[in-house]
Amino acid sequence: MYHLPVGGACYELDSIRDHIDFEIDVGFVFPKRVVEGSVITAALDIPWINGRDDILTTRNKASVLTQLQKVGIQTPRTVLVSSPADADAIRDVFDRFDGPVVIKPNSTTRGTGHVLVEDPDSFRGVVDYLELIHDFPATGDRSFLLQEYIPEARDVRLTVIDGVVAGAVERRLDGDADGWVKNVHRGATPVPVTPSKRLSDIAEHVADTLGVALLGVDVLIGPEGPVVIEVNGRPTIDRIEQYPSDFYDRLAALIRRVAKEGS
Repeated sequence: MYHLPVGGACYELDSIRDHIDFEIDVGFVFPKRVVEGSVITAALDIPWINGRDDILTTRNKASVLTQLQKVGIQTPRTVLVSSPADADAIRDVFDRFDGPVVIKPNSTTRGTGHVLVEDPDSFRGVVDYLELIHDFPATGDRSFLLQEYIPEARDVRLTVIDGVVAGAVERRLDGDADGWVKNVHRGATPVPVTPSKRLSDIAEHVADTLGVALLGVDVLIGPEGPVVIEVNGRPTIDRIEQYPSDFYDRLAALIRRVAKEGS
């Protein structure tokens, strides 16, 4: 596998292939930088495991949750706020939730920007801060989500490869860890687990609904059962200790299939 940098690099458009001294059959995951990714796709003429549309689909949390709700997949109560929004309307939305509310940007990953607020004043302060950030024209997605908080829930990431769950981990905070965000990039520990048939069926239904070949499906398991909180079109695959023995065989089979279909 070869990693082609797309950020902090300069490429002559007619000589991008000159930077690579071997043949590339398939791209793994389309780059986060859509413009650069489109140029690389045109230059190398390759298919992708997860292409441009897959990445744009999966990183829009609100759109994903809406699609899942339409097919009957359980998700937390969620409100999309398009910033800037009327202050009274935002306060009214907060008051409709029973208990703490999670605020998260609509298009980030790795738990970035997630905030748990428990009172109206703190909530208004976070919203004000977001609106200040959104004043800068360079900010792309100016929307954010309000989502119900599910306390003491188990947090499970299931990885679906070509329509079938190939592995799962429960993300746990260490006993002395502060905070509540159970994300590996924020300090949580991934513990391999064998998912129940119910969880596997949910994750596979999610992948089928979105039409994404390689997908991380994040599920919270609370008192009222499992709910899908978001998905990830760029799931971690480099922690060999957290996957079953056939995980990489399944991934290799997917890569071969996409390469053959794209040839």
